[in-house]
Amino acid sequence: MERKYNKHPKMHIRKGDMVKVIAGNERGKSGKVMEVITEKSRAIVEGINMVTKHQKPSAGKPDGGIKKMEGTLHISNLMVVDPATGEPTRTGRKLNEKGKLQRYSKKTGEFIK
Repeated sequence: MERKYNKHPKMHIRKGDMVKVIAGNERGKSGKVMEVITEKSRAIVEGINMVTKHQKPSAGKPDGGIKKMEGTLHISNLMVVDPATGEPTRTGRKLNEKGKLQRYSKKTGEFIK
């Protein structure tokens, strides 16, 4: 089913979530999501997938050089960490007491902020 207005898929990961990497070179590490790029289904996680970037000096940034920064990871390689148990969990959506859809942990059944 294609969405009518918003063409970007719903993401199970949001900015500020604690996630664990489940695949790739950084498997087993966890960190906080700093940014989610919905167009490419990728996320930037704090301290994970560090890459080197060569920056040329310019008028705006006179100090060039080699910088270390976080690279992006595909969201299929990330899993939300359940705040109650501290373990990775799948997420779902269900109505809360106010009648609004909210994410919940499928392991414990508790809502995720």
